[in-house]
Amino acid sequence: MQRYRTKSSSSQNNTKKKIIPKMTSGQAKIGKLAPEFTTDAVVDSDFKTVSLSDYKGKYVVLFFYPLDLFPRKEGGLGEMKIPVLSDRNMKIARDYGVLKEDEGIAYRGLFIIDPKGILRQITINDLPVGRSVDETLRLVQAFQYTDKHGEVC
Repeated sequence: MQRYRTKSSSSQNNTKKKIIPKMTSGQAKIGKLAPEFTTDAVVDSDFKTVSLSDYKGKYVVLFFYPLDLFPRKEGGLGEMKIPVLSDRNMKIARDYGVLKEDEGIAYRGLFIIDPKGILRQITINDLPVGRSVDETLRLVQAFQYTDKHGEVC
């Protein structure tokens, strides 16, 4: 079932409603346990079943990529040296609040989860805008620093 919100706009005497697709709200909340998942994945070129809990004790950067239909030299992902998760039923995207319901794809979401499984950072971008690897690494290092030293950085 698709969810929509409407926005009214009136011009002179007639009122029009614009339908705006709504993304799912999800269960992912800063400072709370990240939504658990178990799914198929490609890890080190092999198919495996993985769960978020498999990574307990480590920082996890979970990111959602909407589509990839192109080779790397044309802007696609290319070879990946990180686990690539399957989300065929869109449950993970829905639980993390990044599912674009009307198209059945995920927005460009990025989530940083600490070693205790606590969600520390959320970024959700519209489809045409990517994320910065350098900024993501900076954020992970900042969380590691504050966790170790108990100071704000």
